[in-house]
Amino acid sequence: HIRRAVTEADIVEVATMWTRSAARLRSQGLDQWQYPVKWENIRRTVARGTCWLVTDANGKLTGTITVEPTADPYWLPSDDPDSALYVHRMVVDEGARGRELGSALLDWAARRARKVGRSWLRLDAWKSNPGLRQYYLDRGFSLVRIDDDPTDPSGVLLQRSASVELGHGPEVI
Repeated sequence: HIRRAVTEADIVEVATMWTRSAARLRSQGLDQWQYPVKWENIRRTVARGTCWLVTDANGKLTGTITVEPTADPYWLPSDDPDSALYVHRMVVDEGARGRELGSALLDWAARRARKVGRSWLRLDAWKSNPGLRQYYLDRGFSLVRIDDDPTDPSGVLLQRSASVELGHGPEVI
């Protein structure tokens, strides 16, 4: 089941999942997300209604995803930024990993994109995490380009057609 994050408790849940994911990444020797939680970003997306929480059949929180209509500065006017929805902070809880919940969330986001008349589902990924890049490539995304700002650790720009649904993982409703 997926629902909008709306409460302060939901904001804390998103931050907690993000923090656990950052710790797991650090334990794997990756530098992704190795900074304090950006509470203001989470609060802003919750206020906008673009942050979502996923629970399993028992009501246990298993994931979060933010899907927004506004592009980050990575996306250029020539990319037609208004033609896409943008995925941010997709996190699958450790206990739910390996079940393709992330893939199912991407399918759900693609359906949302189509529903609002967007042609693409886009995201930016961490440059120093080749496994993450491959994860998205394996789920139908293609590399648009890599932002060349050496001071910004993110900027692997990926997109896939909003018409693509792989059908892997649990149903997200």
